[in-house]
Amino acid sequence: MQLFNTEEPTALILPGGRIDYYSNFFNPEESLRLFDTLLDQTEWRQDDIKLFGKTYPQPRLTALYGNNAKTYTYSGITMHPLPFTEELLKIKKKVEAVSKKDFTTCLLNLYRDGQDSNGWHADNEPELGKNPVIASVSFGAQRWFHLKHRTDKALKTKLLLENGSLLLMKGETQHHWLHQVPKTKKQIGARINLTFRTIV
Repeated sequence: MQLFNTEEPTALILPGGRIDYYSNFFNPEESLRLFDTLLDQTEWRQDDIKLFGKTYPQPRLTALYGNNAKTYTYSGITMHPLPFTEELLKIKKKVEAVSKKDFTTCLLNLYRDGQDSNGWHADNEPELGKNPVIASVSFGAQRWFHLKHRTDKALKTKLLLENGSLLLMKGETQHHWLHQVPKTKKQIGARINLTFRTIV
């Protein structure tokens, strides 16, 4: 039984960046099993974020896992990695085989419903190094992934991230583009997103 798709991805060539999208990287059966396992076994947390001088609960749950002790800091939040679980290591190995990139760290996000979101940002923190490759795996409900250019407001696009999909952000994407997962008023189920990265 094939558990992941190694066919050629859909390539999105962006000015100053590139995105490769595999719509069925994990098959439906395996995607459902991995969603249930990650939902149950991940040590989820909800941090507070500060916006315009006010503190709010982050609109999603997160967790950080890695193969070293290096922390990850974003939006004023510093996370300390837990050791990779056996399931995460299996997923990481499959992602690395296609991306040709060795990842040290995985940031997991749990979007519990359509009101959980992730605002405009780039994965360009100093600890990720120059031109980082970010691998994003999605399980569960489909969510829209928006992209917009930092300076040219006319340049924007969006992708529907499907259950079992893999998205690779490559090249100078993090320097020139911002991305988000916006809220939606639609009644949708939970989504788990794994973003693999290398902390240098």
